[in-house]
Amino acid sequence: MDSNRQQKVGKLFQEELAEGFRKWTKEEFPGNLISVTEVKVTPDLSVAKIYVSIFPSNRKEEIIKVIKQNTPLFRGILSKGAGKTMRITPELIFKLDNSLDEIDKIDKALRGQGENPIL
Repeated sequence: MDSNRQQKVGKLFQEELAEGFRKWTKEEFPGNLISVTEVKVTPDLSVAKIYVSIFPSNRKEEIIKVIKQNTPLFRGILSKGAGKTMRITPELIFKLDNSLDEIDKIDKALRGQGENPIL
């Protein structure tokens, strides 16, 4: 269970990164949408795991690789935006959130489409 401080910092990071991704995606990957679905911060606030969802998902592996290469850029965005409330900017670890893909798979199975062995 996350503390109130972890939750507040996670929410702040989520808002700052969402705006940063919106601007960055417009230049780097026009036509794609990157959303920050969740941010989990360690109790000592030194590491933040950022879960991102990428739409459309046909280029998600390529985009997440570029995001990981640009981690210093996003850490800089956080330090400017959240620098007023944090002494140090945590290490960022980006993870791909596949929950939308799983929801789509379940939805197709319920409609009788896709690879449904029961029907």
